[in-house]
Amino acid sequence: MPAPRMRMTPLPGIGVQYDLTTREHRHLSVIAHRDGTRSVNVYRGDDPDDCAHSLHLTGQETASLIDALMPSHHSPSVLHTTDLGLVAERIALSAQSVWNGRVLGDMRMRTETGASVVAVLRRADAIPSPAPDFRLAGGDTLIVIGTREGVDAAAAIIGQE
Repeated sequence: MPAPRMRMTPLPGIGVQYDLTTREHRHLSVIAHRDGTRSVNVYRGDDPDDCAHSLHLTGQETASLIDALMPSHHSPSVLHTTDLGLVAERIALSAQSVWNGRVLGDMRMRTETGASVVAVLRRADAIPSPAPDFRLAGGDTLIVIGTREGVDAAAAIIGQE
């Protein structure tokens, strides 16, 4: 079976386009935009220059798609899973969140979900073991550890707007 063909084309001011021709001679492309988003384009089988479908993904959506396609790699969202059934995830706090400007303890995260916020990433800094009086800000990324169910419940709390 021949290897798939991949071609990379710089797009000045936009990013980079990656074109893939599959073993079935299907054409798809991914445009990696400079802002971190991606456009995935699938072209028609009978006309490889005619785009049949285009999908624009955020950085987080792209990371989730990578997780689905290659679950064995080190994911940017799922940090570690142990045999004990614990997971750690990065969960973004939006600027529109009800928690923006409030202290971490107001969430009652461990009490409500059993999951714990073990660190906060803010710009280029990491704040390990934030105390309950740590003030949250939109754009923070919270590192949450717990069971799958607990982390999912924590994500729902963090995502409240």
